[in-house]
Amino acid sequence: SHSSLDSFIYGGCSQIKYTPDSPYESNLNSLLTSLVNSATYAAYNKYSVTGSSPQDVVYGLYQCRGDLSMPDCATCVTRAVSQFGGLCPQTCGGALQLQGCFVKYDNTSFIGQEDKTVVMKKCGPSNGFDTDAMNRHDAVLGSLGSAGGLYRVGGAQDIQGVAQCVGDLSMGQCQDCLSEAIKRLKTECGGAVFGDMFLGKCYARYSTSGDHPYAARSGHG
Repeated sequence: SHSSLDSFIYGGCSQIKYTPDSPYESNLNSLLTSLVNSATYAAYNKYSVTGSSPQDVVYGLYQCRGDLSMPDCATCVTRAVSQFGGLCPQTCGGALQLQGCFVKYDNTSFIGQEDKTVVMKKCGPSNGFDTDAMNRHDAVLGSLGSAGGLYRVGGAQDIQGVAQCVGDLSMGQCQDCLSEAIKRLKTECGGAVFGDMFLGKCYARYSTSGDHPYAARSGHG
């Protein structure tokens, strides 16, 4: 179901603009082409393109959701890259998160650096004071926190959870980032039927069957 994988979660652009038809623009285009080509065989990759002068260097990466097939990963990254022109016209940096993939580029290196800035938070409606549901939430979030690996899924009856770090982070950095995302989900989305917490380099999400936009739509499209 490509429509759900391609649906928009958040996007952001740097303030700094590049000059049209500049070396930076052609380096950025070749970087984005490399990301798209790489997504046909790898779920994560990072690139940099250097120019004749230091200010023309561009850095970029993409990360597909851990359960995607390679064709779906490539479709998602292609879709994300094609949206940058409209989303971030002539900006030196941009980031875009779709349901199935994340793409980011900039003129300063961010590769291997942790980023726990909250970029997108969404809490669903409350399920009242349903203690059983709260316990299942905590169980799912707890299992995501302790699962290990860059991509993690967990579930308890009707509640599903998913968490992922971008592939440039070490396991220690990933754990640190996810612990922050999960802690924020618990405190800020307490009794909600679904919660999304996207930090700069990782995210954690949970949903109750039928209540989450990405869970509900996955069968159609």
